[in-house]
Amino acid sequence: MDDHGRESDSRPADDGVPDGPPLEHRPPDPLPYEGVWRFTAPAVDASVPQARHAVRDLLYRQRVPASPDLVHGLLLIVSELATNAVRHAAVLSPTLAVEVAVGAEWVRVSVEDNHPYRPTALEADHGRTGGRGLLLVREIAREAGGVCDIEHTASGGKVVWAALPLRPTQLP
Repeated sequence: MDDHGRESDSRPADDGVPDGPPLEHRPPDPLPYEGVWRFTAPAVDASVPQARHAVRDLLYRQRVPASPDLVHGLLLIVSELATNAVRHAAVLSPTLAVEVAVGAEWVRVSVEDNHPYRPTALEADHGRTGGRGLLLVREIAREAGGVCDIEHTASGGKVVWAALPLRPTQLP
């Protein structure tokens, strides 16, 4: 997989000279694990486990404070979305892109392809062995207190994404 990550710690060294607004008006510095990383791969079966391993390694390398359950859910989402892109979009999209965006309190994973078809979540049909990937993604996101959606890209393709909170949602 080609890694097109943008590390968040690429700021110049502090020379002691204040630059910009006073400290009380500055936004907080990003946490060490915050950033956006993008991986591209051919739309073939072998790219699915590669995408999952790349996301797992990235979360570990960046020391994202995610629980094991959250990481498991994110990796399952990446597997399902990458599999969908390989199975249903490869005809018109020879590559797929996996993006991981980590904020202070959330993680967003997405898979982008150049196929214009917008998938829909199928209802559970116990007679079928497939076709429930997007339904599973929505359920994982919902149970974690997150959200998922599908957006069209400017180039006519689509991005399917899920954002999950890093910390458990607080009940009132």
